[in-house]
Amino acid sequence: MSFFGSSNTSSFSFGGGTAATTTNHNPMKDIEVTSPPDDSISCLAFSPPTLPGNFLLAGSWANDIRCWQIEDNGQTVPKAQQMHQGPVLDVAWNDDGKKVFTASADKTAKMWDLESNQSVQIAQHDAPVKTCHWIKGSNYSCLMTGSWDKTVKFWDTRSPTPLKVMNMTERVYCADVKYPMAMVSCADKKLVCLKLESEPQEYQKFESPLKYQHRCISIFKDKSNTNPVGFALGSIEGRVAIHYIQPSTPRDNFTFKCHRSTTTSNQPQDIYAVNAISFHPAYGTLSTVGSDGRWSFWDKDARTKLKGSEQLDQSISACAISHNGNIFAYASSYDWSKGHEHYKAQQKNYIFLRSCAEEMKPRNKK
Repeated sequence: MSFFGSSNTSSFSFGGGTAATTTNHNPMKDIEVTSPPDDSISCLAFSPPTLPGNFLLAGSWANDIRCWQIEDNGQTVPKAQQMHQGPVLDVAWNDDGKKVFTASADKTAKMWDLESNQSVQIAQHDAPVKTCHWIKGSNYSCLMTGSWDKTVKFWDTRSPTPLKVMNMTERVYCADVKYPMAMVSCADKKLVCLKLESEPQEYQKFESPLKYQHRCISIFKDKSNTNPVGFALGSIEGRVAIHYIQPSTPRDNFTFKCHRSTTTSNQPQDIYAVNAISFHPAYGTLSTVGSDGRWSFWDKDARTKLKGSEQLDQSISACAISHNGNIFAYASSYDWSKGHEHYKAQQKNYIFLRSCAEEMKPRNKK
């Protein structure tokens, strides 16, 4: 029997009545994903539009990758699971949705064939692999991996040796790919923009617009939603930078504060890490999630906040938006921002699904 079964799900609604009623761990009363990982959730990724229906991946510190099918009524069906020898730090789909790539602290990346449910190692680094992204070019396809060994490598999945190795100035902390552009962010706050057309090559290097350690990066497209033109960068200091590679005016590039406590003038402000950023595939608006246990939706062009969540009882460690822009997924689990001593093994991890098409729509200008 095929991994995918026969169900063809293409829309999403709250018909199933599966939302939890407790307000502490789920204050927004969103739908809970069945059988979430047993340890901190590091990454989420929705299936590409080439695959009928919606499937969701999650990688975790329990060394596993899980996949669910999301039905029309919001019910989530666990489909399969694979393991690494160390925490899974990133996941990515290939373009046809039949294979999944996983990056791990065990210094490898694997390819998981969903139809046969077999997983094979296809990449190796000298330190944990922090990022993995599938590149589907006009004349080549490959997997891009970024590691704490200070390299970015490009892999033909049929060969044990990389097609290309790029040396970075420091450990790779986060990366993103929207063909024909890739962004890599390093531990020394240096950023590298890559052009991917005929082969991966360095296009531009620049200093971070943010003062503190980077946590996440996400590429955005132009207003016609065709070409990648810039990126949003999140840091541990509760701040996001919106940065165009070729800004039309200096004013195009700006930073904004988020994931901070509201405070009065004589009270210090609590500042939290921005753990993940996702752009809406149709509107170009974005979501941010943070160590404060909140998510927010933003319109970068209008420079306004569209919606914010109530506070969850633990950090939101990852988020993703479905290819049709209807579902916002976010993970409630410890993000290690306060160190190992604050980790509570008994605290359950959750993944929530929220209908976001209306809430992420830009508001009409008056």
